[in-house]
Amino acid sequence: MRTAVLLDEGFEELEAMAPIALLRRGGIDVDMVSPENRTGETGRFGVILSETIPMEDYDFSQADCLLLPGGPGHVNLEKNEKVREQIRNFYNDENKVLAAICASPTILGRMGLLKGKKYTCFKSMNEDFGGEYQEDYAVTDGNLVTGKSAAAAIDFAFAVMEKLTGKDHTDQVKASIYYDADC
Repeated sequence: MRTAVLLDEGFEELEAMAPIALLRRGGIDVDMVSPENRTGETGRFGVILSETIPMEDYDFSQADCLLLPGGPGHVNLEKNEKVREQIRNFYNDENKVLAAICASPTILGRMGLLKGKKYTCFKSMNEDFGGEYQEDYAVTDGNLVTGKSAAAAIDFAFAVMEKLTGKDHTDQVKASIYYDADC
């Protein structure tokens, strides 16, 4: 299993780092990809993730999941036609997972990809995307996984993991970090 995380300047660190760390803990390969073809990206609060792979050099056909963190960087992701093309490719391939958290599900909504879908996003950014907005931290509908906010980063990461590896494996990883959703 392999996940490509698209990082642009201003990404929300928690929404990127929690899924990267938890997916790797779960044995999933995670690649950090720069749409602007840089070899490092700076998050909203100055955290730099180095060793990003320039998008022009990345083979998305090898990835099982495309993950979009939120934060101010989502604006740049939305403007990038090559990013939108990959979003469409993952959305249309029932064997792949498309995951977006916080502000990034709004990209999908403006692309018309949330029509008829259950989803979540940062509540104040929700528009009439033609789907059914949920108050949950993470929502899975088909091959689409959406997360609500930075506070939802762990639940979102586990929803992505469950979609990729199944519930039993995900429950084992949850147990390994003493995760308890009821606490």
